[in-house]
Amino acid sequence: MQLESSQVTVMLPVRDLARARDFYERLLALPAGQARPDGKVVYRCGGTEIALFPRDEGTKAEHTALSFRVEDIRSSIDQLEGRGVVFSDYDLPGFKTEGHVCVLGSEKAAWFNDTEGNILCLHEDISVPPGQGSGAA
Repeated sequence: MQLESSQVTVMLPVRDLARARDFYERLLALPAGQARPDGKVVYRCGGTEIALFPRDEGTKAEHTALSFRVEDIRSSIDQLEGRGVVFSDYDLPGFKTEGHVCVLGSEKAAWFNDTEGNILCLHEDISVPPGQGSGAA
């Protein structure tokens, strides 16, 4: 078994599948999900799948469940906000967003919730300044 070459599927619980599908397909503009016989709806994103599965009680995670890597976070935020996605802002010690974006070392990130309370993220990799993080002294 070679897990490093296996496709990954992110499993996200949803209380209201129709409401969640509307969010993922209309607001996030993912192509229509494929309904499976077991009740899941599966979306293809790059080399990954997102599987929404019905769960009456849902699940409230305190962490990011899924993050989309984007080339231009500002443009991506603007596009999603234009479709009605609401981003979270934070002002905590060592963790502050400006214009919904927090710089975390070598990436920029912005968070939002889907209709079911799952925490989703956009992240943009940014270059590491010369001499930092490369092992150079």
